[in-house]
Amino acid sequence: MTTSFIDDRELQVLIDKAIVLMEALPHIQRFRGATVVVKYGGHAMIDPTLKRMVMQDIVLMENMGISPIVVHGGGPEITALMDRVGLESQFVDGQRVTDAATLDIAEMVLAGKLNGEIVTRINQLGGLAVGLSGKDANLIIAQKIQMEEGKDIGYVGEVEAINPEIIRLLENHFIPVISPIGADRKGQTYNINADTVAAELAQAVQATKLILLTDVRGICRDAKDASTLIQQIRGPEVEGLIDEGIVRGGMIPKVRACAAALKAGVGSCHILDGRLPHALLIELFTDKGIGTMIRP
Repeated sequence: MTTSFIDDRELQVLIDKAIVLMEALPHIQRFRGATVVVKYGGHAMIDPTLKRMVMQDIVLMENMGISPIVVHGGGPEITALMDRVGLESQFVDGQRVTDAATLDIAEMVLAGKLNGEIVTRINQLGGLAVGLSGKDANLIIAQKIQMEEGKDIGYVGEVEAINPEIIRLLENHFIPVISPIGADRKGQTYNINADTVAAELAQAVQATKLILLTDVRGICRDAKDASTLIQQIRGPEVEGLIDEGIVRGGMIPKVRACAAALKAGVGSCHILDGRLPHALLIELFTDKGIGTMIRP
């Protein structure tokens, strides 16, 4: 039997890997048994390499004793299919105007194509994922969103209630993957913002962490300079940052959803750049983290 000789350089690489594992150990122990809600969106849903990395992170989390729950978006894919069939996408205050035809496409893309793809990827990596729409087992009871100044944007909803019983049945054995489609008490279907669904779901299951994967490093004092990243803020500071203009545009509903989740008992919220390889693992299992943590 022959063995290959390990030179000093290769040995140091192995030692460095062992050090990384030891750094992760207290975090693994701390979060064993925890529930973590991950909102999966942005470029990480488009780039094939990032797709695989996010799924690997989720499967590894589950193997370490964490119960991940995935809520996914899919806006770019909805827009692409609408373009293909000759429908124009319209937005009001950042919300997609959703008539009956657009709603059919949104449900087809979110609850069908994308949800199935995510489930398949997780299962191929050794996880056991189950795809759910918010309509399954009345998981998400929706109501029509009321816009300011009487604007009507169609079948766009907000969460009236979450019924987490099906999640509790699944989470100790399976990884729930949830599309942000819900129905009201009369059975009308609505498309709902995925960040909002993730935050409401995190409240309903009293998650230890809510993690939002985005296309920015986090909350930065200067949006064009990642070195101005604010690593930690308190929930009560959110409105002040909005008033100062530090939090602006599409980040406003995200941080407000986080603040509401914290008030309802979620342990902490994290805004991460999903374009960074293995962003979930770095945030969870290293000492420094890479995004913005919002704490109670």
